[in-house]
Amino acid sequence: MVDSDEGLRRWLVNEADRHGAAVVHVAGDDRGASYAFSVGAWRRFGKPEVVVIGLPQEVAHAVVHTYVERVAAGERFRPGTLYEGFLQGCPVTFEKVALRHYPEFLGSAFVVYNGADFPAVQLIASSPDGGRFPWQDDAPGGFREYQPVLTDSGLPESWTPGVDGP
Repeated sequence: MVDSDEGLRRWLVNEADRHGAAVVHVAGDDRGASYAFSVGAWRRFGKPEVVVIGLPQEVAHAVVHTYVERVAAGERFRPGTLYEGFLQGCPVTFEKVALRHYPEFLGSAFVVYNGADFPAVQLIASSPDGGRFPWQDDAPGGFREYQPVLTDSGLPESWTPGVDGP
């Protein structure tokens, strides 16, 4: 097991050194949608790692890569603020990931950071048919389950929806 963890650590670090961060993909199953996350943004640029849930693998890879490029250039992403340029026609926002979700959604990063001592944000995409977010009452059916919000409550906690955020 140590050899496989060390091999994973080497691969993640090498990818981060070459591309700014490694992008790890996890396939969906009967318990949840597929997701992808970065490993290396914190180590390389001092910026939170990012996780995105429910996007096809190619799209998720591009979204994580875009995040890494933008944070490498010095951009900061404030939870509750809308951002363009990640998904065509779909604004996104960010929320801090609660530590209790780290093992499930960012577990591979533990081999680089020796545990959960790194910040992470979730990039939350709006729906393509109207720009609704999972916590909104008029969001498409099943959207909340397909793209859960990784806070303790399952709702935005860094801002108040409809007041100082979407």
